[in-house]
Amino acid sequence: MAGWSVQDIPDQGGRIVVVTGANSGLGLATSRELARRGAHVVLACRSEERGARARDRILGEIPDAQVELRALDLGRLASVREFAAEFAASHGHERLDLLINNAGVMALPHGRTADGFETQFGVNHLGHFALTGLLLPLLLKTPGARIVTVSSTMHSVANIDINDLNSERRYNRWLAYSRSKTANLLFTHELARRLTATGSDVVAAAAHPGYAATNLQTKGPRMERRKAAELFMRTGNRFFAQSAESGALPILYAATAPGVEPDSFTGPSFANWRGSPAKSRRAKWTINDAAGERLWAESERLTGVTYDGLKV
Repeated sequence: MAGWSVQDIPDQGGRIVVVTGANSGLGLATSRELARRGAHVVLACRSEERGARARDRILGEIPDAQVELRALDLGRLASVREFAAEFAASHGHERLDLLINNAGVMALPHGRTADGFETQFGVNHLGHFALTGLLLPLLLKTPGARIVTVSSTMHSVANIDINDLNSERRYNRWLAYSRSKTANLLFTHELARRLTATGSDVVAAAAHPGYAATNLQTKGPRMERRKAAELFMRTGNRFFAQSAESGALPILYAATAPGVEPDSFTGPSFANWRGSPAKSRRAKWTINDAAGERLWAESERLTGVTYDGLKV
């Protein structure tokens, strides 16, 4: 991986890709580079207005890019189901080579999704769990398909509480975020285990951007009008974070590099903070089979989405 950059991305011609949260930050940077290499990229965005601006930015830089915009609100399971059904029914979308579960929220004030889940757990984990399950039939029939889920080094702050997944006993914005990122890694671990057990060649892997400057850091303080906290986050982004383009490199590596292993976790090489892609450290609780199975069962129950092709 040493020195790996966007110039090392293999040709993506003929591949169909879905990127969630593609309207800004890591999702936009990831989508742009995949489109530059010839992939047909579906920008899955909650805001169609912001998604349209992202599409136009990509086309302005890469006039022959194959990009399309589709609405997806991960905080609303009806929207997830609608997206998956419309994608599967679309002319020409009889396969799915790459799903990048990138969209997320961070350290928001307490809130609930449309389905009643704590917002960070509902959007960061349950929404992507449902989306992946609904798109699984296309992924399973596409040779060499991959599923990349974006986590964070913040996962190491807290394990999930299987008895309080929705933070009903007490809510701490950073604890809830960390638990949602642990859920991303446990999901990847269990998904990879089930894919291997059923003999599938679909690779499920995870990645994280290190400390990358995106709008994630400032959204929570801005929602609560905590101006000092917002200024602190903006200052950190300006002076200490790497760019969104650099933060997207581990995601792009996990998505495109030859030989990526199932359940691998890729991040920046320097202190898990910045630099070229490298194998990343992860908390031991994210590779616990029993925890992965319990989270999987609860996720199926909560979302109503079952992975019928991966029963083990």
